[in-house]
Amino acid sequence: INPMTLKEYNGFIGLPIPSTDVEIKDDAGVTVAIGEVGELCIKGPQVMQGYWNRPDETEKVMTKDGFFRTGDLGFMTAEGFVKIVDRKKDMILVSGFNVYPNEVEDVVCQHPKVLECAAVGVPDEKSGEAVMIYVVAKDPSLTAAELKDFCKENLTGYKLPRFIEFRSELPKTNVGKILRKDLRAEALQKHQKV
Repeated sequence: INPMTLKEYNGFIGLPIPSTDVEIKDDAGVTVAIGEVGELCIKGPQVMQGYWNRPDETEKVMTKDGFFRTGDLGFMTAEGFVKIVDRKKDMILVSGFNVYPNEVEDVVCQHPKVLECAAVGVPDEKSGEAVMIYVVAKDPSLTAAELKDFCKENLTGYKLPRFIEFRSELPKTNVGKILRKDLRAEALQKHQKV
């Protein structure tokens, strides 16, 4: 929860509520250092303890010390504020480096000719995965070369989109959230045929 004393929105989801433990853990279940990105894990009286009669599914989402793995990647500040950076299943692994689609999308959407975009990972022989973006342009004069140049100015090399596809619209849920999973499935089909 965010304290009522905050003067302006800070981009964080807030502080843990009373009786709730929050830890940021790595894939091995070890708590990471303050400010380091890992999986948001929570434990408390209002947090589920597992799936009813599904020990196999429970084992996938619960740590040995009773924390629920949310599937959200984030970090915690020294003051205890938590920020979510992306979903674990959406993370792109390029040459051993984590690329968070939200970060790429935030940069691409800063281009004045871009209306919206989505970033997904596609298989790559050299780097394991490469970044692909789907873009809906505000201005039809926008080119892939122009967008790549913009990204080079604003992103680290391994985060640069290797593939760009323009669309008139992106698939969305009923509440307007872009369906990365649908785009990822489509991209995987295309890249497996190549």
